[in-house]
Amino acid sequence: MKHKFLTPLFAVLLILSISCKENNQNDQVESKVTQEATESETDEIQKKIREAMSSAPSSISANATILDYPKDPKGKKIVLRKGTNGWICLPDNPHMPGNNPMCIDEQIKELFTAIAENREPVITRTGFGYFLQGGAPRSNANPWDTVPTPDNEWMEHQVPHIVVVSPDKSILDSLPTKMDNGGPWVMWKNTPYAHIMIPVPKNTLE
Repeated sequence: MKHKFLTPLFAVLLILSISCKENNQNDQVESKVTQEATESETDEIQKKIREAMSSAPSSISANATILDYPKDPKGKKIVLRKGTNGWICLPDNPHMPGNNPMCIDEQIKELFTAIAENREPVITRTGFGYFLQGGAPRSNANPWDTVPTPDNEWMEHQVPHIVVVSPDKSILDSLPTKMDNGGPWVMWKNTPYAHIMIPVPKNTLE
């Protein structure tokens, strides 16, 4: 004789079994989506690292700290890779026009920080910055100009270049101030932020 009292219990066990199977399938789907998202994020990070490294010779960028720009322009920069040689490299800045990845040392960082804070920079030694992909549109005369004017020597497309800064301002005296002279020139002359711009070939190792 069949045990009719087992039927409800069997039904409950069957429902639980189906539910567990569906949960496992859902977990597998969620896990796959998470994995794909993680792989996509990793690919994006590696792309930004390569872009940042393309701004300087590999002898510098290979061991540099790689930072990225936050979504909020006023936010803190994000560390993509820690370095060991004191240099900082960044990919293209999404908050500025043009293609402007860079690798800079502490002295160039101080120069740019001083501009942002509207104070005089404290340069203690010769410093270098690499912009081998070019740079964002800038005025050659005024570090704060953001649009071209009749007299601010606007550079719509910066050539690939190396920035050199020195505590000895006398080294700037013999150099031209115009960017179209075919060689190095002084940018932002007669300001506390004056530095040497050295045009160089573009780095094709992106």
